[in-house]
Amino acid sequence: MSSQVAVASLGGTITMTGSGAVSPTLGAQDLVGGLEVGEIATLATVPGASLTFETLLEAFDWADEQVKQGARGVVVIQGTDTLEETAYFFDCLWPHDEPLVVTGAMRHPGLPGADGPANLAAAVATAQAPNSRGRGALLVLNDEVHAARWVRKAHSSLPNAFASFPGPLGLVVEGSPQFFHPAHRLTALPRPAGVPAVSLIEATIDDDGALLDWLNVGGVVVAATGTGHVSTGMAEAISRARFPVVVATRTGAGTTFQNTYGFTGSESDLIKRGAVMAGWLCPRKARVLLRLALGAGEPVEIVFASRGNSLH
Repeated sequence: MSSQVAVASLGGTITMTGSGAVSPTLGAQDLVGGLEVGEIATLATVPGASLTFETLLEAFDWADEQVKQGARGVVVIQGTDTLEETAYFFDCLWPHDEPLVVTGAMRHPGLPGADGPANLAAAVATAQAPNSRGRGALLVLNDEVHAARWVRKAHSSLPNAFASFPGPLGLVVEGSPQFFHPAHRLTALPRPAGVPAVSLIEATIDDDGALLDWLNVGGVVVAATGTGHVSTGMAEAISRARFPVVVATRTGAGTTFQNTYGFTGSESDLIKRGAVMAGWLCPRKARVLLRLALGAGEPVEIVFASRGNSLH
């Protein structure tokens, strides 16, 4: 096995071709061009919105095996629609010091200024750099290196669509990543044998909570207003829930609170009703973590207390 970077493709805009509206067709071998890489694999050829946790577990197992066989790092290519979720998925499970880097493209190969080749080159450079070790999963696009924990897709179509709060972890400069902070990461979760269904619902004004009553799932994440607030109806539905309920803030930045507000539907009230607060995790990443925790049989409250409240 080569000590170079292994590259796998799951599909996405970077692989899309067509004479009008495009769809995924290209494989990993079509994308790497003249880049010096090791093992190359096409694991799926689907848009990002159609990825499943089963496919991601297969990609994780492939990446894990590449590192065990001597790969210096791994790059996973996929559609950007769900890139922020899969980056966090890999970060929660990745046990190696060797980096796992996810990337994609905002413009398909047939458009002027297609960004796929530059993004892939930057991702490979980041995956093979010694200063990327010990940082878990990273997202590289537009010459920015983002921590999986913080990154989100903040624009639907621009090349600089991805952003992190409070900012990117580093930049790719002259072909090499330069990081603003020393390496730090949390201990990986056990790989789950499977992942139960977890729904994500958004709390809104005058919400009666009926949707929560109708769900038959393993768990639910509620994207709540402000610092973790819901209506009286939703609060009462959370009390009736037959599954774990995690509450995250829908705002896009900031953390859920614990005990500042005391009204019905406030964060302290929801905690008394059995809800778990997601802390700094956005609703989408909270859903990823809840599925992985339930699938691995890990205590939900403990997992979110350590990962949701971490600033790393």
